[in-house]
Amino acid sequence: MTTPFPFTAVVGQDDLRLALLLNAVSPAVGGVLVRGEKGTAKSTAVRALSALMPEVDVVSECRFSCDPGSPDPGCPDGPHEPGGFASRPARMVELPVGASEDRLVGALDIERALSEGVKAFEPGLLADAHRGILYVDEVNLLHDHLVDLLLDAAAMGASYVEREGVSVRHAARFLLVGTMNPEEGELRPQLLDRFGLTVEVAASREPEQRVEVVRRRLAYDDDPAGFAARWAEEEADVRARIVAARDLLPSVRLGDDALRQIAATCAAFEVDGMRADIVMARTATALAAWAGRTEVLAEDVRQAALLALPHRRRRNPFDAPGLDEDKLDETLEEFSGDDDPDPDLDPDPDSGPDGPGGGGGQPAPDDGPQGGDQEAGPEAEQDGQPQPQPSGVGQQSAARASEPFRTKVLSVPGLGEGAAGRRSRARTEHGRTTGARRPKGSLTKLHLAATVQAAAPHQRARGRSGPGLVVRRDDLRQATREGREGNLVLFVVDASGSMAARQRMSAVKGAVLSLLLDAYQRRDKVGLVTFRGSGADVALPPTSSVDAAAARLESLPTGGRTPLSAGLLRAHDVLRVERLRDPARRPLVVVVTDGRATGGPEPVALAGRAARLFAAEGVASVVVDCESGPVRLGLAGQLAGELGGTAVTLDELRADSIAGLVKDVQGTSRRAA
Repeated sequence: MTTPFPFTAVVGQDDLRLALLLNAVSPAVGGVLVRGEKGTAKSTAVRALSALMPEVDVVSECRFSCDPGSPDPGCPDGPHEPGGFASRPARMVELPVGASEDRLVGALDIERALSEGVKAFEPGLLADAHRGILYVDEVNLLHDHLVDLLLDAAAMGASYVEREGVSVRHAARFLLVGTMNPEEGELRPQLLDRFGLTVEVAASREPEQRVEVVRRRLAYDDDPAGFAARWAEEEADVRARIVAARDLLPSVRLGDDALRQIAATCAAFEVDGMRADIVMARTATALAAWAGRTEVLAEDVRQAALLALPHRRRRNPFDAPGLDEDKLDETLEEFSGDDDPDPDLDPDPDSGPDGPGGGGGQPAPDDGPQGGDQEAGPEAEQDGQPQPQPSGVGQQSAARASEPFRTKVLSVPGLGEGAAGRRSRARTEHGRTTGARRPKGSLTKLHLAATVQAAAPHQRARGRSGPGLVVRRDDLRQATREGREGNLVLFVVDASGSMAARQRMSAVKGAVLSLLLDAYQRRDKVGLVTFRGSGADVALPPTSSVDAAAARLESLPTGGRTPLSAGLLRAHDVLRVERLRDPARRPLVVVVTDGRATGGPEPVALAGRAARLFAAEGVASVVVDCESGPVRLGLAGQLAGELGGTAVTLDELRADSIAGLVKDVQGTSRRAA
């Protein structure tokens, strides 16, 4: 077994270590979501935590880790006789992003259930994680059906497995820890709220600290066991401190003044529901116990707010997480009672608890190019990368996007088999049952009627003599289901001079931003191609991070000629490469333009030939017609015809407009018919 990197050897990342330790002290806090760029020791710290968790007593031979002091009366391995228990380390179970539903919740032996009438159940990862840690790396990439199962288990503290009238229930209470890179997409709000605390991590910009990180990592890679031995004493001290804090926790007093500060803080930041208040109360109590105190102080409430509220106050996917610390301090000061044990408390964020993980607050923003509150200009950087600019092109500063709105539904015609999502029809593991087929590999969704129908003609030949049905493996039928898939929505945006009127470009950006919000809600990948001047650029390669697309759109300048053919050809290249990477994900091309084509010889003819490439390959497309004014040339409609798609105006794109009816993108549907 690989020796884990010691928790106490992690350099910096004070907030991350503190959040993990507070959950070790009080699992009722509700877990941790760790957000940050790649290579910041997120996974290392989480995996190291399991070595510090106190051992748990379990009923011997119980596959579901029942507590011998209060065994689950509905345990599938029960009822349990008194006595007979063992101690073992708390488990840390990793849930792979691509796991199946049966791997997560467990599976029934359908063949034995039908032929023998017994509940032969194989526990899944939720059973393994009971009374331990369930860790999901890249949790934002988890499929929706697995997210739904996690939400149910986290809400009820139990997992239910049901297959055609046969059901099994077992306890599933675990510490949920997730790590994610926000550039790859955000979490569903329901799952986001299930994490008690959230932490933003970033690599240190201090050379000496970076040197120490490299030094320790190289030492660990050379001799993992020896490196761990050198940190054994520190590990033992933290483990003992966790045990002491757990013992002290029931004695910690959460006074009325602290409760008022918690309630006032949650109200001031307009968080949804009451879960934030409860999590803050539990976190503040755990902070006091970790510091060795029996009284919750204002500093505990402040630190609890910084850990428990940032992910709960967001209002849409493009709002940056975080708290206004000045507002937080004002709220705490306003609602501090006269009987505060320390009325002159220094509100400095560095005054948190001492010891491993001490210190609090979110990391201070860098003073580099991305800091400040300056309006993005032509040379602005996004995600650390300068925006490519066509040479020799006159341009205007970026216009602000207008207010986003709810858009009509755009979907790809036909039936796909791509990743689970909410846009287009697809064959999926979840959804409504549409038929049956022979299983390919293991059976996951039994079609009972089709199975009985397949087995019925052979009962006499198989010597059936009793009431039971004699079922063989060849009789089993897999249910085919229809649900929804996520698509690749590739935006091709005209940023030329014909679109440069500030009010017009503001409306165009607002429309694209609205479509990006729709793509976020439907779990799509998005890409952004822009064209202006003498060429086209891939402003954002296909990604799950809708936030990144919105940021690139915000800083998009305009000006120059309209190389429509260059934009379409660049989009065609992007789709060709992406088709090799993810052949099952179907694309939807959204061209945002007024349809004009200028620059170079025969620009209109070249644009028509480029558009027909999409039509020949059956790529679903829609043209958002941005032409305005009393006189319209109808060029966008002609482009849509060449693409084999359809055209909608900015007004028709709105879901609440008269013309904004739900309809599929035309194009390949006529050819499919």
